[in-house]
Amino acid sequence: MTQIWRPDIPPSPGPLYARLTDALERDIAAGILPAGGRLPPQRDLAHTLGLSVGTVTKAYAEAERRGLLLAHVGRGSFIRGTSPDIAIATSFDSVASASEAKATGPQGTGIDLRCNIPPRVGLSRALERAVADLAASGQLEPAVQYIQASGLRSVREAGAAWLARRYGLACDPADLIQCNGGQHAITLVLSSLCRPGDTVLCESATFYGARTAAEHMGLTLRGVAMDEEGLIPSALERAALETRARVLFTVPTLQNPTSRTMSLSRRQDIARVARQHDLTLFEDDAYYLYADPADRPPPLAAIAPERTVYLASISKGVCPGFRLAFVTLPPNVARERIMRGIRALGYCPPALGGMIFARWVADGTADAVADAVQAEAAARLAMARQILGPAMDSPGAARSPHVWVPLSPLAAQRTLNHALRAGVDLTPPEACCVSRDAESGLRICLGAPDDRPTLERALHIVRDAIHEPAISEARGII
Repeated sequence: MTQIWRPDIPPSPGPLYARLTDALERDIAAGILPAGGRLPPQRDLAHTLGLSVGTVTKAYAEAERRGLLLAHVGRGSFIRGTSPDIAIATSFDSVASASEAKATGPQGTGIDLRCNIPPRVGLSRALERAVADLAASGQLEPAVQYIQASGLRSVREAGAAWLARRYGLACDPADLIQCNGGQHAITLVLSSLCRPGDTVLCESATFYGARTAAEHMGLTLRGVAMDEEGLIPSALERAALETRARVLFTVPTLQNPTSRTMSLSRRQDIARVARQHDLTLFEDDAYYLYADPADRPPPLAAIAPERTVYLASISKGVCPGFRLAFVTLPPNVARERIMRGIRALGYCPPALGGMIFARWVADGTADAVADAVQAEAAARLAMARQILGPAMDSPGAARSPHVWVPLSPLAAQRTLNHALRAGVDLTPPEACCVSRDAESGLRICLGAPDDRPTLERALHIVRDAIHEPAISEARGII
């Protein structure tokens, strides 16, 4: 029998779907929702509560992940209960258990395809050697002290050498600013260039971290339409005229989430529009290392250096744990404003990760690690192409840590729910959307699983979720 349920969702920080899931968990614990009861269909509950169907769908999926529900297409969602001796007698229990066992590791945790990190290439021994060498040479002292706000000069010199060697971008070490990872850099730059209430232009589907930073600072993101090469220049021009925005945040190489890459001519057109409308370009080049050096276009910072703030993250191509990124500034951005931001947001960057990186740049370890990451990324992308086939867009480079599966909003949410039930975590489809006409689909991150067999299992689950009959119908396949 379907349970009648009208939860109390008190106002509080956090996503609405998470608060709805919390209310569900509270009512189960209080006995308001008994084990074995069937919850209302998602569309019915959405209508009752005045919420979007997507919010309720995501809450039900999160409740499944927490072990509160069991769901079966065509039958509904059932309360699992909190007591270990309570079992729900449904015909799909064994099927769900088998799917979860196939998808998860020995600890029973889901396979993560949400976190966009480089594949693991065995860094522990190299890290141990670097720390031992720093200790033996008496160079560890800065790691236990406050350092200058812009970072250690030795680290900035290594950053300049790295950008010249791997990015083809020449810069003076004195002009580099060391940041505590790319997310810190995004928050730092946006808070220094903008004020609450300002509009920042970006791709219609953008990096979730930039969206989080903008929301935290009270900024409005205005999505700009894209095509297969990324930002459309004419759409950018219209948005600049309509909003009088002063900043464009863009990921021109392997755009996150769509994995599209701007050609040289497209970058030149974007730079032209920026000059005409006096836009400061904030270029997040986190994935430049993954592009083929033989044919990758230069960064926007090389095309329009007079107006581009450039961000290069070491986390995405070498080691996430370093929490290290570098920012370069154009002449029209006051460096002191950035320095004040650093002191306000963290006082100074941590030293140890940067010191190890500097040592690795000097002895060649950084190049070896980056090359190993690229080789593994190429192998994982080939696997994704083989398993996902035409459901996946071809990324804008021969190697990519993430791929894009275009789907309607409804089909994307259904795919996510089916994958989640089988033990695979995907990024929610609305996480990256900025505007109503945003690119719709799912980002699949290939680097997070520990090894290729785990990734292979996860990709098969995603493929099956995409082609499940109800989803295929929503996509117009059948």
